[in-house]
Amino acid sequence: MGSAQTRLQSTWSDKQHVDLISEAVSQALIGTGLRIEDVDFVIDSGSDFLDGRSISNCGFLGAMGAHHKEESRVEEDGLWAALYASTKIGSGSARVGLVIAYSKSSESDPRNYWTSLAEPFTQRPVGLDQYSVAGLSAQAYLASAGIGADALTAVSERNYSAAGANAKVDADLALLDSPEWSDIVASPLRRRDLARPVDGAVALVLANADITRQIGAPAAWITGLGTATDQHFIAARSLSSLPAAQVAAQQAYRSSGLSPVDLDLVEVSANSTAGELQVLEALGLADQARAIDLYADGAGEHINQSGGGLPADVVMATGLVRMHEVASQLTGRSERPTGGATRGLAHGTGGLGMQNHCVITLETA
Repeated sequence: MGSAQTRLQSTWSDKQHVDLISEAVSQALIGTGLRIEDVDFVIDSGSDFLDGRSISNCGFLGAMGAHHKEESRVEEDGLWAALYASTKIGSGSARVGLVIAYSKSSESDPRNYWTSLAEPFTQRPVGLDQYSVAGLSAQAYLASAGIGADALTAVSERNYSAAGANAKVDADLALLDSPEWSDIVASPLRRRDLARPVDGAVALVLANADITRQIGAPAAWITGLGTATDQHFIAARSLSSLPAAQVAAQQAYRSSGLSPVDLDLVEVSANSTAGELQVLEALGLADQARAIDLYADGAGEHINQSGGGLPADVVMATGLVRMHEVASQLTGRSERPTGGATRGLAHGTGGLGMQNHCVITLETA
């Protein structure tokens, strides 16, 4: 029914979590015909680890509008919170839900957060983290695809260029030209190849069919849902592909009746440029090892028109931002409307080394 996000930037030094959350919530309700009193439940996504205290969402309930309401916490990317809310409404147990995701990465160290997800007895002691896993995966993928690491530049440049045209993202295009952003972080990945943590919040208002039709405002209908989780141990996974993302996509396609060629808009999340290529192949948007072709001139223009998650990774919220982008463009609420688009897909990922994947398809009537 409605959605909104704050500006995504490297540091929100003059705003606290509650400020970002309340801004997203109040803006998401505008134009829906609904008030906070009409919301039956609130589901939020965040991380106690990143927030720096246990049960941190209790400090934000007022900003979320969750006072005296049913409230749940999802310790995963916000796209899973949207899936949770969708199934709750679809079951008939509620009519209107509010989904919120947020992060202030500038107040913590996301790298330590990802390391905390590694198995504590063998993987964590050797220093395995999100960057090193991304580097290992990139090596395997590039070798299987038969392309060099320099080809990844096209992915970062496309995303940062699109983010630069997005008023809601502080893309800081100068970063790509700065010498330190060409430094190797996890071979073969350079700093410019890795998702850039930022601060921000996003909120979505979901309602059942009766409420939506009664109000009559433009809405994006959720038609397909899918989620899957890969092996926990990195050595047990296929480093050159993302089978869990493929399973999640197939679930969403099966329930929606859509196929990759039907999609007008696609917004995906990834921890690196090589990871983005693997996601696009898992979603069926490119043949195996050929996703790089989508970054040639005139190709893949419907993918990550917002800039995607690489220039602005709101840890715990990036996937929900992707859903907001698709929904707002389909309904004409975006500052960058896409004329004629009626079908879209949002993808989110979580876990160490993109272990978990969630896919949601949306359509307009």
